[in-house]
Amino acid sequence: MVKPTEWWSNRVQKVLSSNGGAGSHPESGKSQITPEQIKEQLHNVDDLSSFSLNMNGERVHVFFLDTMVDTAELYDTIFLPLQRSDGRNPLDVLPFAQPHETDDPTLLMNNLLRGHTILFFLDRHLILQINTFHVEHRSISKSENESTVLGPQDSFVETLEINLSLLRRRIASPDLKIVAFTLGTETHNRVAMIYMEDIANAENVERVRTRINNVVYQGFVGMPVLKQTLEDKPYSPFPQFGLTNRPDNATAALLDGRILVLLNGSPDAAICPSSFLEMFSSPEDFYNRWSTASLLRIIRFFGLFVTILLTSSYVSVLTFHPEMLPPALLTILSESRSRVPFPPVVEVVFIELIIEILREAGIRMPTKIGQTIGIVGGIVIGTASVQAGLASNILIVLVSVSALLSFVPPNFLMSNAIRLVRYGFILIAGLLGMYGQFLMLAFLFAHLLDLTSLGSPYMTTGVPRKWTDLLNSLFRAPMKFIIYRSGMSRAKRKKARPIGEE
Repeated sequence: MVKPTEWWSNRVQKVLSSNGGAGSHPESGKSQITPEQIKEQLHNVDDLSSFSLNMNGERVHVFFLDTMVDTAELYDTIFLPLQRSDGRNPLDVLPFAQPHETDDPTLLMNNLLRGHTILFFLDRHLILQINTFHVEHRSISKSENESTVLGPQDSFVETLEINLSLLRRRIASPDLKIVAFTLGTETHNRVAMIYMEDIANAENVERVRTRINNVVYQGFVGMPVLKQTLEDKPYSPFPQFGLTNRPDNATAALLDGRILVLLNGSPDAAICPSSFLEMFSSPEDFYNRWSTASLLRIIRFFGLFVTILLTSSYVSVLTFHPEMLPPALLTILSESRSRVPFPPVVEVVFIELIIEILREAGIRMPTKIGQTIGIVGGIVIGTASVQAGLASNILIVLVSVSALLSFVPPNFLMSNAIRLVRYGFILIAGLLGMYGQFLMLAFLFAHLLDLTSLGSPYMTTGVPRKWTDLLNSLFRAPMKFIIYRSGMSRAKRKKARPIGEE
């Protein structure tokens, strides 16, 4: 008669032997990833290559995407070494291969969709993934949005690895840190946060990291979209983070203690934090002499007030305050508007909208056609409007100057914000006159003073955190006097030179 304990032991041994001894390991109860699961999940994906090979008497299932991999390189780096391996461990033959040691197929699937090649060694119960990503990309070219006469002429492209290499070429320091993230529930965008560990403020770094981790969205098609989800005040028309596609500008920001955010598939980099006055600064300001750079900065900044007050002052003066003009100028304006049947506010809004339409048409059309429409269309429509009595000739001049000044800021998003604010000034000038203009101006300043960029006041350096900020604000001092980093970045190391003073 068999004892109960012996019977139970025999049953356990029988089960273990039928499972090939797998039950002796606690992790054996987990489900294993199989090639069939990959095929099922990527059903109807036509660019998926899936086949089985016999390598030295061993079955190997291979998965990769034709559109993300160079097949010739695949043969040279993977298949040929495996054929010559003589049954050795694939990890010894393929030094760049990484074993997939978890039973979660999500990571494996994401890597496959990013250009990795997946190898299933069924007899060895081994899954390897090798980065074989190779696609055509746009070559490094001159920046079209931030063109300068002096300085480097290269710009970021849509490939994240190339953009990171452009920064590495300029900053050969182990303190340049790159933290990678994956965002987008559908797109799985790769995002990189770059900063100088010995310079950047730790609190700012943690804020950017937390905001990126808290972003939940289906996917990002460009850096400006991601930037809007990271800003402090998303309802404001003013951009609170800088945006650049020039590596030299991005490098200068890193050395000042700022943090960069790069998105794979976008040629732009977000600079965190940024101040209001920095939106009127150009990388060329440091390539020019200090006197020339100061003059250009002053023109850009005061051009902001001219563009938002010029046409609105035309409306308020002609509607409510004609006594403010000298008699000679008032006579000229009266003669100019003698045939115009509309009130000044309607006249100004009409011409401003025509300028906006010409601007949008010139941007959307091919380059040569767009230039023709912008020049010829402006001349023809302006002249025809005056002759038809729809607008005065003086207003055409004022609107043209105002439109040109709105493009003076190097930051395109700031230019768009100024264009929007100008309409608010025009409408309130038609309702309340000069009083409404100053009321709107006070509201604008209050709004700007309330904004923050990564927790720092947006109006720095206009309201400086320290007096040395004034040396690099509207007035750019000679380089020998720019010793301290900006207070906006709250850098760990306050001085930019000498290097080892702290």
